[in-house]
Amino acid sequence: MPAVALHVADLRFRWPGQTAPCLDIPHLEVAAGERVFLYGPSGSGKSTLLGLLGGVSVPERGRVEILGHPLNALPARKRDRIRADSIGFLFQQFNLLPWLSAIDNVLLPCTFSALRRDRAGAERSPVAEAGHLLTQLDLAPDSWHKKAAELSVGQQQRVAAARALIGRPEIIIADEPTSALDAERQQVFVDLLLRETAAADAALVFVSHDHRLAAHFDRRIALNEINRAVQEASEVVP
Repeated sequence: MPAVALHVADLRFRWPGQTAPCLDIPHLEVAAGERVFLYGPSGSGKSTLLGLLGGVSVPERGRVEILGHPLNALPARKRDRIRADSIGFLFQQFNLLPWLSAIDNVLLPCTFSALRRDRAGAERSPVAEAGHLLTQLDLAPDSWHKKAAELSVGQQQRVAAARALIGRPEIIIADEPTSALDAERQQVFVDLLLRETAAADAALVFVSHDHRLAAHFDRRIALNEINRAVQEASEVVP
């Protein structure tokens, strides 16, 4: 795997209809295996940046590289393939399919990526690997075959984390995944996620506004400090 997992250079992004960019980032780099805590207030562009890093959106200007692949220079189908093979997403609302069981939700990335299916089945079957991850994330076996809609918020969170981790993607992107939990459960979950990410040797970009969670990350990045669009906007406010 390349030594650099994520690389951004001269990135500029503006939503349709806006006159000014919401993101203007000269440089950002995340090393392979590095665990980064990215923070900033609501509206600072955190989720927009994650969409660009995942190839869901493309910048107006600049370069976004994932494992050496220049996402913004690739056609949509190729971006989709890189995203499916190499990035595990953990969303704020989890985005589980409510009618599927917990274990079937975990296995979804193996449906879309043959590479992740092969990796998941390298030591055991993909189903067994899904169960292993759920066990490591403290979800009891009696919950594995329940529909996602029947699970508690904390259980759904663990299922979403296992789904992001299955097949050992090189990059995990987590967008405010602990916002629905109290402080004690937040810390427990972050510890579990960090442990499993380290076991997979994956880079982790964890977005949150809660600074209490930052202590165990390798590096903390304030989006306001690297985003020139926010800096310029604040300079014109009277």
